[in-house]
Amino acid sequence: METETVRGLVAMSQGAPVTLKEIVLPDPGPGDAVVRILTCGVCHTDLHYRDGGINDDFPFLLGHEAAGIVERIGDAVTDVSPGDFVVLNWRAVCGTCRACRRGEPQYCFATFNASRPMTLTDGTELTPALGIGAFAEKTLVHSGQCTKVDPEARPAAVGLLGCGVMAGLGAAINTGDVRRGESVAVIGCGGVGCAAVAGAALAGAGRVIAVDRDERKLRWARDLGATDVVDGRKQDPVTAIRALTEGFGADVVIDAVGLPETWEQAFYARDLAGTAVLAGRSTHLGREGAPDPAARRLQSWWFPEIELVRGLPAQPRLPGARRSLPPGAVGP
Repeated sequence: METETVRGLVAMSQGAPVTLKEIVLPDPGPGDAVVRILTCGVCHTDLHYRDGGINDDFPFLLGHEAAGIVERIGDAVTDVSPGDFVVLNWRAVCGTCRACRRGEPQYCFATFNASRPMTLTDGTELTPALGIGAFAEKTLVHSGQCTKVDPEARPAAVGLLGCGVMAGLGAAINTGDVRRGESVAVIGCGGVGCAAVAGAALAGAGRVIAVDRDERKLRWARDLGATDVVDGRKQDPVTAIRALTEGFGADVVIDAVGLPETWEQAFYARDLAGTAVLAGRSTHLGREGAPDPAARRLQSWWFPEIELVRGLPAQPRLPGARRSLPPGAVGP
């Protein structure tokens, strides 16, 4: 089997500084593809991997929000060819499991990744983040993880489709199941939050309320379809969202920050019969620092970025759930 050596960014152990390592890239096996990475975004999920918040399968080859060029393909690959410009997906869905058969491939129970492991030069097998490992010059993935895109598109923008945009859109359209005419509030308007705003608008929401403490992000949210904005430095988000929804709360509230305080705000800002969705950072719902074991139990095994609470009772209230966040509590 032929191999190739490239450089990649690796987390060797929990909490340790990441290091640039020589990575051995095997020839693609059946169904695999070697992709030369053009761009890769920096996502908080990579920090989760480094801190042991996803699993303990160290060492990790980090990076997953990426776009690149297919260089080589293995046997039986028909959907991509060398030279194709692609965005990398977390999973290649099977198409035959019960989730795929009912038209919900985002819940696929039998996804594919590369058939052969990438390793360090001493033979230590690497775990690629989300099956991708794109903080590298090249990576090995299953060909089904490659989605062809317009070669004229900007690689930096295309890479964001692989994680932040997909997580935000999915939170609104798939997990939150936003319907035409519903009211939606999005707490946190970074990359995932702005994508959730756009997803809610695309789904036909009647009112889309964007909440953040950064005026620039609120302008982005306006541009992407928010009908109302709430500056968290000046207003209590729960009170403001309820005031904009006739006192009932929004039909769907998406927390794109993932701090305990913002999750409480999302919970109490929804209608009593509504839905709260957590998009991102679910491993840190416990306490600051190391992920809390109880918080880990909140995660669905198939998708660590999304949590859903539907129709839970609003009583008894959690202490201080309506209070505003103190200045500086929500980072970039």
